[in-house]
Amino acid sequence: MSGPLAGFRILEVGHMLAGPYCGMLLADLGAEVIKIETGEGDIARRMGPHYVGEHNVYFASLNRNKLGVTLDLASDAGRAAFHTLVASAHGLITNLRPRAIKKLGLTYAHLKAFNPRLVCVALTGYGLEGPYAERPAYDYVIQAMTGIMRMTGDPDAEPTKAGYSAVDNSAGIMAALGLAAKLAEGKGGQVDVAMYDVMLSQLNYVAGAWLNAGELPQRYARSAHPFIVPAQVFPTRDGWLMLFITHDDFWNSFCEEAGRQDWVRDARFATLDGRRENRALVIGELTALLKTDTAANWVARLVPRGIVAAAVDTLDNALASDLAQSRDMVVALAGTEVRAVGNPIKTPGTEPAYGAPPRLGEHNAGILGGCIK
Repeated sequence: MSGPLAGFRILEVGHMLAGPYCGMLLADLGAEVIKIETGEGDIARRMGPHYVGEHNVYFASLNRNKLGVTLDLASDAGRAAFHTLVASAHGLITNLRPRAIKKLGLTYAHLKAFNPRLVCVALTGYGLEGPYAERPAYDYVIQAMTGIMRMTGDPDAEPTKAGYSAVDNSAGIMAALGLAAKLAEGKGGQVDVAMYDVMLSQLNYVAGAWLNAGELPQRYARSAHPFIVPAQVFPTRDGWLMLFITHDDFWNSFCEEAGRQDWVRDARFATLDGRRENRALVIGELTALLKTDTAANWVARLVPRGIVAAAVDTLDNALASDLAQSRDMVVALAGTEVRAVGNPIKTPGTEPAYGAPPRLGEHNAGILGGCIK
């Protein structure tokens, strides 16, 4: 592998999404990532109905570019082989439950005897220690517990989760960042990343409004921003438009394009404060106006003026778009017919390689060699 992390060896003892996504990001950037599975394999190998040849699509989307070995970490022989790998590794990623992490000896406190420079990342629901440590945690549960479901969707709708695995993916990214930070420091140690903490941290200004002003988030119709008006989706003649006008210069330009210069002179419309205080009036007038043209035409009219606007599109159109192609965001995994989303981190001078996900135990002989007696 080539890339900024070439030369680093990372062990991954993970399953499903958060841990494997973390490992895949590192592998895409050049690290040698060795995925360690039980004889039954990561449950993700059997997740969902979609296969391309022998490859499960869910598993392939999270495990490309990795080497794969099988070890029974509960056995003496398996632990001995694992400790041999640890001696030459730079990092370990695991997203097992805390009890399993400790039982299998996947903490820095245990593994420093074999490699004091090893960075151990534990990616859990609520942290390695604490009153909630052993509670089961999934993406849905964390979205519920952190208030995200309560602030998502229209005001009259039931609590709503994000449309994809926002918690798992965010936690995987944070785990990769924590690992990279310790590698840059050049010291071994334990990194403790909790999914719960990650999502609270991503509520930043929303949490700040409560912590400092006592203001709880509320839902606004059509995904509206709590402070900025207009910043939401609007119906058009043929579909939906996302319009996001952050300051008054852009508002003035919008009014000129829309033929509503009177809004620039009307105190209820002219300033961000005025629009926020008169939200219902402003949104009502804009809704009527934007219905007079198509979403595509509004984008064509507004974007050249520097106004943030986009038609609300579908995933298939996004993946087929010129933008996705120009950014190399749809890739083929070498040696397979599997297509996947590419790595978003671009490093000039490095040509990314996208290898196939490992078959179960595919690299046992080459990596474990004589480790297992």
